Amino acid sequence: MKILLSNDDGVHARGISVLFDYLSQEHQVTVVAPDRNCSGMSNALSLQSPLRLQQMQNGFYAVNGTPSDCVQIGISHLLEEEPDLVVSGINHGPNLGDDTIYSGTVAAALEGRHMGLPALAVSLCGKQNEQFETAAAMTCKIIQRLANHPLSSDEILNINVPNIALEEIKGIRATRQGRRHRADTMLKTLDPFGQTIYWYGKLGAEADAGKGTDFDAVNQGYCSVTPLSVDMTVHQHIEKMNTWLKP
Repeated sequence: MKILLSNDDGVHARGISVLFDYLSQEHQVTVVAPDRNCSGMSNALSLQSPLRLQQMQNGFYAVNGTPSDCVQIGISHLLEEEPDLVVSGINHGPNLGDDTIYSGTVAAALEGRHMGLPALAVSLCGKQNEQFETAAAMTCKIIQRLANHPLSSDEILNINVPNIALEEIKGIRATRQGRRHRADTMLKTLDPFGQTIYWYGKLGAEADAGKGTDFDAVNQGYCSVTPLSVDMTVHQHIEKMNTWLKP
């Protein structure tokens, strides 16, 4: 299988390197990733800036753009043939619940789906003593199962893996998105020159982490796999809205 591999943590991130090592044992993998950390960029495109593609000594390609840019340029201009699958990750930290709205990791997978290709995003739910090998091994297992269960044309898979050893993973669960409480307010402080600056605060606490959610699966030691739809329409509300929108 031909795989285009990207991320949002940047081409030098350990997560993408570990995932490449695992995937390339069985697949033909091309890495195209941002030349810097692009976390939180969501689906941004560099419409006002030219993009440059540079091959590194390890064979990876770096782009001075966003995760979505990387997938676009990889499919449109770098690869001679379209890949069979777009994979984004391994992200340093979770992409659970509302995180997916902001996630550059999820956005790279969505860009692959926008271009008509099956895609998945994978994140490791921890930022200390990272068990990237666990996330890589679980990703390989899920890709194997996709061979007989292809994705529909309007969805991607959002994979979140607990930050534990592989032998401690209890299994894989299909989940729905949970929700977070409102994040902490922005922090106001001063830079070394006495000028006022602002930083984003911590992520909000879990608001909906009940049974069946991605939060719950990871908290229980399971790998969470959430099918995300490209169509964000709330279809069940359309008929109701038509009644109060009429003149």
